[in-house]
Amino acid sequence: MSAAAATAAAAIAGALGLAAVLGILHNRRSGTVRDTAGAADLGGTGELGLSETGPTIVHFTAEWCGPCAAVRRLVTQVCAELPQVAHVEIDLDSNPVAGRKLSVLSLPTTFIFDAEGRQRYRMSGIPKTADLRAALDLLLA
Repeated sequence: MSAAAATAAAAIAGALGLAAVLGILHNRRSGTVRDTAGAADLGGTGELGLSETGPTIVHFTAEWCGPCAAVRRLVTQVCAELPQVAHVEIDLDSNPVAGRKLSVLSLPTTFIFDAEGRQRYRMSGIPKTADLRAALDLLLA
């Protein structure tokens, strides 16, 4: 093997290794509930249809998104158990402005807002039921 071929093979192997590490790090965040209480106030979230009496789960979806159906079932189940929690589903294809305002870059993306309309939690991917309940329990306490 020539020196040029060995160098090229080493560069390809390095690039593949870096891509694998970045993919693993990106996927570790999928479904994780992240606290966004310290996030900047976006203001003007009134058009999202948030509840003023309790927390609201805002779920961004699209008709073509397979995992969005799983999130819809999960959120519907949790909201049935916690009637003081409202659920708003927004189709990203029909309302891209709301998605841009909240920096939605992938689907499914789910937010939890408190009764004052402040974004408190954000989840990308399919959250775990226990994590979603724990975040809501903190807001309901």
